[in-house]
Amino acid sequence: MPSPLNLTTIPAPRTPLTDPATGLLSREWYRFFLNLFNLTGAGSNDVSLDELQIGPPFATVDEINNSTDTKIQGFATAPSQDGLLAQIAQLQKQVQAAELSAEGAVMALQAQLANLATDVQGLALSPSATPQLQRARYGSFYDTTTQTGTVINTAKAITFNTTDLSNGVYLGTPTSRVTVDTDGIYNYDMSFQLDKTSGGVGNFYIWFRLNGVDVPNSASYIRIQGNNAEIFSSLNYFFDLKSGDYVEIMFSVSDLSVEIAAFPAVAPVPAIPSIILTVANNIEGAST
Repeated sequence: MPSPLNLTTIPAPRTPLTDPATGLLSREWYRFFLNLFNLTGAGSNDVSLDELQIGPPFATVDEINNSTDTKIQGFATAPSQDGLLAQIAQLQKQVQAAELSAEGAVMALQAQLANLATDVQGLALSPSATPQLQRARYGSFYDTTTQTGTVINTAKAITFNTTDLSNGVYLGTPTSRVTVDTDGIYNYDMSFQLDKTSGGVGNFYIWFRLNGVDVPNSASYIRIQGNNAEIFSSLNYFFDLKSGDYVEIMFSVSDLSVEIAAFPAVAPVPAIPSIILTVANNIEGAST
């Protein structure tokens, strides 16, 4: 005789219908409703509700086993409170880890900002290497007299009798010395007027001296021929000078009729100096 299948007791009134931790149906109520579902044949039972009001139906052993398996499967698929609690605990750990990670990142950023502020203060206190503009130094000089050699093939210094402009570059003593008062790179740029006062051929040589010493590879040579054979020429040279250094322009002739000539003004042409020299240090730009 098969034994009757006991119904699960209705949960007590204090048992909540839903689990406050998950918001899902509580385990006690889930079991109650599952048993009712199984008692009605899981949707395929022939027992009517009227018959259930008279009493519970009797079940065979197979029915009991099937019912038990269904319950086990239900528990396996139903939400587990313990599992949900474990998931909640795991999530809390992840949140705490994220908060600690964020806190560490904030602290690292604050440390970087502090270091940056220290660097900025150091820069404010240290002297800045601002570029310094090169002091302008220049001079313009010329000579209004004709200059001739006294002995052939003998070096002689060209002199100047007029200063047109001067700022840190000036004529020394003798006036062949063009001196600077500031270290720097200077451009010595000159032009001169040659003449020969008699026939034949004469050679003219010109070069630079620095502090009384001939500058290697600075010479130029001009060959002039015939009476009143005027020639105009020019020459420039860069010098790396120290304050107090001076430069001279030297010349030599093979014939004393070769001269550096000056000519008076003849309208509409102004006077022609024998030599014009300009000196400037405006080729370096800014320095630090």
